[in-house]
Amino acid sequence: MSPLQQALVDYLAVRRSLGFKLGRAEGLLLQFVRYVEDRGEDHLRTSTMLAWATLPVHGHRNWLAKRLSIVRGFASHLHTIDPATEVPPVDLLPWQRCRATPYLYSEDELAALISAASSLRKGYRVLTFQTLIGLLAATGMRVGEALTLDRRDIDVGQGVLTIRMSKFGKSRELPVHQSSVKALLRYLRHHDRPHVAASVPAVFVSNTGTRLSYANVQWTFQVLVQRAGLRQRSGACRPRIHDLRHRFAVQTMLDAYRHGENAEARLAVLSTYLGQVNPKATYWYLSAAPELMQLAAHRLQRHLGGGL
Repeated sequence: MSPLQQALVDYLAVRRSLGFKLGRAEGLLLQFVRYVEDRGEDHLRTSTMLAWATLPVHGHRNWLAKRLSIVRGFASHLHTIDPATEVPPVDLLPWQRCRATPYLYSEDELAALISAASSLRKGYRVLTFQTLIGLLAATGMRVGEALTLDRRDIDVGQGVLTIRMSKFGKSRELPVHQSSVKALLRYLRHHDRPHVAASVPAVFVSNTGTRLSYANVQWTFQVLVQRAGLRQRSGACRPRIHDLRHRFAVQTMLDAYRHGENAEARLAVLSTYLGQVNPKATYWYLSAAPELMQLAAHRLQRHLGGGL
């Protein structure tokens, strides 16, 4: 192992000890290190980092900026050990913020997605995606959290799901409605569940009995979107599976407003339930809902009117 490769191993170990998963970053950094060594260089240079980051000819500017940001982090770490290492300036490839506009599914659209799963081949695959979509809509959990859910994480008696080592290495417990627990048990005990899955701890499995993969879910969900007849509303607003999380957040706050509950208290609970470390992230989930904004405006108007 070369000194640069060893330095990368040490860097990844340090970052992971702080709770970062680095799945994609590790692959990119391995590519980068090979690129540097193929050029016969022993130290990281800004020109080389920029050349590697901009290799994708038609890559979006944010993707190029992301690539450079990843190697900049490695360079900053290495610079503390090897002063000859250069660290690219932050504004060398500036990041342009362009978050997707959440696609807020209506009740009919959600039902259409679940119904579209009936068109998938093989019975257990149908039940897998119907249960997965239903769980995401009912709990607002991240897709990755649902896929890493194990059977031991379901407390049937208490009606609680345990999410282990999620984003930022945090774990949390999610109280869920008994209907959700019953749906999960029905899925786990279905006669079509692959026999080999008995040795796999995962809740959601493929037809071969292995843990369901993120790539498989993303691809299949887009198939279901097409079969359900859903269309993107703009260039920045298209149906994504992650938007089921947005829907849950919006519906939770709508429920609070409609029942005259303390919206601020509900927002704090929602932020914790979603596993977000900062309420600002929760506000983003709510910002694209006209109905919610209208209810909030009406409440403010009543408050101001009452104070006159």
